[in-house]
Amino acid sequence: MTADRTALAGARLVLPGGVIDAGRISVEGARIAGLGGEAEPSDLDLTGYTVVPGFVDLHVHGGGGASYASGIAEEALTAARTHLEHGTTTTMASTVTGEIDEVCRQAAVLSELVEDGVLAGIHFEGPFISHNRCGAHRPDLLRDPDPALVRKLADAGRGHTKMFTLAPELPGGLESVRMLSELGIIAAVGHTDSDYEVTLRAIDAGATVATHLFNAMPGIQHRAPGPIVALLEDERVTVELVNDGVHLHPSVVELAYGTAGAERVALITDAMGAAGMGDGLYPLGPLQVRVEDGVARLVEGGSIAGSTLTLDVAFRRAVTVLGLSLNQAVTSLSTVPARLMGLGDTIGTLEAGKNADLVVLDSDSYELVAVMRRGEWIVGADRFARAGNPA
Repeated sequence: MTADRTALAGARLVLPGGVIDAGRISVEGARIAGLGGEAEPSDLDLTGYTVVPGFVDLHVHGGGGASYASGIAEEALTAARTHLEHGTTTTMASTVTGEIDEVCRQAAVLSELVEDGVLAGIHFEGPFISHNRCGAHRPDLLRDPDPALVRKLADAGRGHTKMFTLAPELPGGLESVRMLSELGIIAAVGHTDSDYEVTLRAIDAGATVATHLFNAMPGIQHRAPGPIVALLEDERVTVELVNDGVHLHPSVVELAYGTAGAERVALITDAMGAAGMGDGLYPLGPLQVRVEDGVARLVEGGSIAGSTLTLDVAFRRAVTVLGLSLNQAVTSLSTVPARLMGLGDTIGTLEAGKNADLVVLDSDSYELVAVMRRGEWIVGADRFARAGNPA
């Protein structure tokens, strides 16, 4: 075995075709070199552990006390590292509503980190959202989605803008959705007061994602189904869900899975700076957030302001609270978001040739034990002994 080759043996592996016990996965450099084969004494012994592909977060604003909306590279690095240590090996950084020129400046900083391989893209959430459903976005900074302004922000990402959340019912909304679709940028419906019919028109115009479904949009009425039903029923749409036990009741998450299936659900964090930290006061763009008992709410007004969730917790809740299978959880935390970002050929599943992005979990509790990104151990490597040797 070469110096840059590592093999993990004895673990339960969650593969695209199913779960295998006592599996073996070989890593060479930054890639998965192969699956299976006979165990060797030089292998790391992962008996009692489960290995899943690295998590992919489509929607995250910060962590570790830092924010992607700060416009400061060091803060963005802190946020990315915090979530990486919790298993998120691929991150799309999300902004919040601000002055257009300021958000453009933030995008320039984030785009450099995409080019450095720290981030995988930029997601603009706001300012083109509904006043009535603005949540933790400053109302006085909201704008109608004038396609020229939307394009200005998209271009500020220097080719790394991956997703845009907007309210399609606003003037310019449907035109902006069409433009984003033509540019190859994901148009997401969110923070919207849209009705059922307008939402269908947005989907026909190219919208393919529901930003944190159920949250910041009208609920389901028996004679006015609203955007939720339109987004759930259309097979072209992937729905984001925040599975933290705060944003959504478990029965609502189960309803989404029962309607859309795991292949159309992306579990996200929507995390702000307090993720990985304790209670206290934190900035979210130009607003202040108070975190108490792990729940983030605006200091002014009390609206839920993102989450303190990390994706390892979302995975554990998916399996232990929702009762999802390991394959369903992996699909929603890795495979679906990787595919949405156009990265399905390199990440999102455990397959030979793909990036060696691995999360090791305890097979009983599903607590995170170790993380590998592109063949490099980030945390937890010291937990494993060589095969045949005592720890």
